[in-house]
Amino acid sequence: MKKINLFYIQFQNEISHGEIELFRGAILSQVPDSFILFHNHQGDGFRYSYPLIQYKRLRGKALIVSLSEGIETVGNLFSESDFRFQLGKRVLKMEISSVWTKQVLVRVWNIDFTYRLNMWLPLNEKNYQDYQTLEGVAERIVFLERKLVGNILSFAKGIGFHIDQQIHCKILSIDADYWSVYKGVRMKTFNITFKTNISLPEYIGLGKGSSIGHGVLFYVKQRI
Repeated sequence: MKKINLFYIQFQNEISHGEIELFRGAILSQVPDSFILFHNHQGDGFRYSYPLIQYKRLRGKALIVSLSEGIETVGNLFSESDFRFQLGKRVLKMEISSVWTKQVLVRVWNIDFTYRLNMWLPLNEKNYQDYQTLEGVAERIVFLERKLVGNILSFAKGIGFHIDQQIHCKILSIDADYWSVYKGVRMKTFNITFKTNISLPEYIGLGKGSSIGHGVLFYVKQRI
């Protein structure tokens, strides 16, 4: 098991999904390059690890989610930035509406939790071709479930949690599948509902683009 701390900053300003990357870029323009966790780059290369600072859109408004050591880094934003950002052609004075913290126990259990995952990007160009060769719906769902397990393991590794128990994911429904553009590439995107035996923090990202609004996780409360 692993206890992790999370820090959320919700803004009053509404942004579109297409402006999330611009929002991230506006923040990066106001913090020193030494704050590696903001941009996930190190030297001339890329920091190949789960992003500990993530930029999102929650109920139409800008949100920053920071995890573990990302919390200390994002705290520097308040001293470095005046929160006046240029998003494309728009100049916004970002107003904070709420700030909250949460401690979550990430653990494998003998019960399942139900989650919703929006704008999930599980496939690259190669495994999309593999996915397309599968004729049956059940086969495709099993394929996606394996990708989802892999995404969860990547998250666990990124927060320093070594999972030595078997985790499983079962997709309960594919609520939508459509095309979206990520880094200039048209990619298959899914909104799904699934259950798994590992407890996960709400609003984190899973899969590709998890730092810029893709694969946002929501906890689904079960009716008693």
